[in-house]
Amino acid sequence: MSDLPRKAVTRTAKLAALPLGFAGRATWGLGKRIGGRSADLVGRELQQRTAEQLFRVLGELKGGAMKFGQALSVFESALPEEVAGPYRAALTKLQEAAPPMPTDTVHKVLAERLGEDWRELFTEFEDKPSAAASIGQVHRAVWHDGREVAVKVQYPGAGAALLSDLSQLGRFARLLGPLIPGMDIKPLISELRDRVSEELDYALEAEAQQAHTEEFADDPDVRVPAVVHQGDQVLVTEWMEGVPLSEVIANGTQEERDRAGQLLARFLFAGTARTGLLHADPHPGNFRLLTGDAPDGPADQWRLGVLDFGTVDRLPDGLPSTIGASLRMTLDGEAEAVYELLCEEGFVKESIELDPDAVLDYLLPIIEPAQADDFTFTRSWMRTQAARIADPRSPAYQLGRQLNLPPSYLLIHRVTLSTIGVLCQLGATVRLRDELESWLPGFAPADSSTPSVPEQSHPAVEETPA
Repeated sequence: MSDLPRKAVTRTAKLAALPLGFAGRATWGLGKRIGGRSADLVGRELQQRTAEQLFRVLGELKGGAMKFGQALSVFESALPEEVAGPYRAALTKLQEAAPPMPTDTVHKVLAERLGEDWRELFTEFEDKPSAAASIGQVHRAVWHDGREVAVKVQYPGAGAALLSDLSQLGRFARLLGPLIPGMDIKPLISELRDRVSEELDYALEAEAQQAHTEEFADDPDVRVPAVVHQGDQVLVTEWMEGVPLSEVIANGTQEERDRAGQLLARFLFAGTARTGLLHADPHPGNFRLLTGDAPDGPADQWRLGVLDFGTVDRLPDGLPSTIGASLRMTLDGEAEAVYELLCEEGFVKESIELDPDAVLDYLLPIIEPAQADDFTFTRSWMRTQAARIADPRSPAYQLGRQLNLPPSYLLIHRVTLSTIGVLCQLGATVRLRDELESWLPGFAPADSSTPSVPEQSHPAVEETPA
């Protein structure tokens, strides 16, 4: 792909061809079955071909199409194994890379945004991108003061492309529903669309990243690279080496998987409590494992490097205490109290009346990881939960359809599910309850206390003088 396709008609045509392709393959599959091939065999072949087409188009178009693909990729663990196999390779391709922007386009954007003498800001600049994502790509460089830096350059026309893609994807969200059992795709697309303007604003991203950098400056477990320079559609941050989380998922030892999973769970809850911001894009491409001076250093000394703060939820009081309180009461079997709290928060609409004990039975399997001292997240556990909620014959399915997700909880819900999906990909054993008791307001037993959430002013990031 030579450039970001900007013409709406071109992008719309590519996306509109997807449901036609799905329908065509279904017809092809019917013909194969009539010809005597087994339904299971034909079904797997259909799924593989569908995955290849879907994610090839999403990756080529970048923009909102790829953003949607990345959001889907972390839910891969919920797919039945016979379906997940064909999808897995296609899904994970979106987590680290996409077709790059041409060099001359990169230079043009840098000249427009940093000035014609932009090269004087760097002593070195690698034209070949080190990573490409949904709205921009990253180049490795050396800043004029000698610091190694990552230069994030936004694709020209990315804003219009994001809105166009997500609007088009929304029109056939129903056809994509079977990709992730138990999840309604349409609200996911709507929520992604709502975040477009924030993610395109590199000033907001720089502010959120710098707030994390300062909060975790001396932290033994988490590191966030500092912002060096921020301009319109260009963001320069310190370079951070490390092992991509996707590599640990693919090839890590159990010790490495467990350490990565514990750090990821810790950052999910501690990050929000300490900064008042929720990192809302937890796909594996945004995390690195820092091994210190020794590349083969012991896993128990690893730190989690966190990238990409383009999408954050601003929660100045931390995660809602309702989440922690309802989790604690569910674990304690307080059905009536849990139901009352869910009603108050709008999870149960006024027109709906449910059996509190049935609600408790619905919730308990989902929060199983918080019950034990440590819990091993697996794809099979996630698939079991997804199947329980997605099967129309299941009581959980019937009850789940009557519950409501208030808008203020939508992004928190997606981030939590996404993080659990990554933990299941890792197959990590995690002491989740420890993190909840330490960082989630309202969860700790009555005889202990959680850390208070610090005031956060989020000062503007000052640009380094050129």
